[in-house]
Amino acid sequence: MKTVLAFGDSLTWGADPATGLRHPPEFRWPEVLEAGLGDLARVIGDGLGGRTTCYDDHTGPACRNGAKALLVALGSHMPLDLVIIMLGTNDLKPSHGGQAEPAVSGMRRLAQIVETFPYKPRTAIPRLMIVAPPACVAGPQGAPAAGRRISESERLSPLFRQLAAEVGAEFFDAGAVATASPVDGVHLGREATRAIGQALVAPVRSILA
Repeated sequence: MKTVLAFGDSLTWGADPATGLRHPPEFRWPEVLEAGLGDLARVIGDGLGGRTTCYDDHTGPACRNGAKALLVALGSHMPLDLVIIMLGTNDLKPSHGGQAEPAVSGMRRLAQIVETFPYKPRTAIPRLMIVAPPACVAGPQGAPAAGRRISESERLSPLFRQLAAEVGAEFFDAGAVATASPVDGVHLGREATRAIGQALVAPVRSILA
C-alpha cells in the first residue's frame, strides 16, 4: 500500500467557516481522497490552522511555519510515495506581506525540502503535488477575513502552476472544483472540502500507479 502525506492549513484540517470547528471526517479532503483510493494508498492528513509556507506566526498556539513543520512530518511518516501541499492562503495576510510572491517563494522552499530531506533510504524521494487553494471571496464586510485581498489570492493558482513546472512537481487547482464560503471569504463549506478530495482521486491514482 502506498502512503500519501496531505500537508496544509485549516483548509486541510477541515475548518468550518461558520463555527471554526472541524468538519466531520467524511467531508475532509484527505479522508475523502483516501476513501476514493481504496486499497491503493493511505492518506495522512496534516493540517494546521494558520500555517504558512515558511513564515513564523507567533499569534497562534502552535508553530505555524510550514517549512519547520514539514521537516517533522517527513521524518515522522516516511517512507512516503507522494506529498501533497496546499498552502498559501495564510501567506496573504498583511503581516506576511499580503502578496502572492512570498507564498510562491515559500512553496519553492517546501519543494526543496521534499526533494532534499535525508530519507531512509536516501533514494526514497516522494513525488510532490502542489495544490493551489481556492481563491478568497468577499466576506460579510465585503472582503476576506484577516485583511487578505481577493486579487492576490487569485494570483496563486497561475503562479503555483508555473512553479510546479519549474520544480518538476504535479499541480492541481482546487479552485476549479471548490469555492470559498462567503461566511468569512476564506474557509470552505463541507461540500467544497469534500469536492477537493473527490477531484484529487483520479490524478493521485495516476501518480501512484
